[in-house]
Amino acid sequence: MSLKAFHIIFVTVSILLALGFGVWSLVHYADERRGLDLAFGIGSILAAVGLVFYGRYVLKKLKDISYL
Repeated sequence: MSLKAFHIIFVTVSILLALGFGVWSLVHYADERRGLDLAFGIGSILAAVGLVFYGRYVLKKLKDISYL
């Protein structure tokens, strides 16, 4: 597995993890109304969005490198 393929897999898993934690935090905020849960939820969602843009940037930059 090339560094490019590993990077794509790692960024994808990181996006899913950030989204999952963000949704979990927001649901927990809806139940208990703690400000820290809201901050973590919003921060995680923003991190996931940032990782999407980062992943697109890396794919464009490494378009000439093989996945193998």
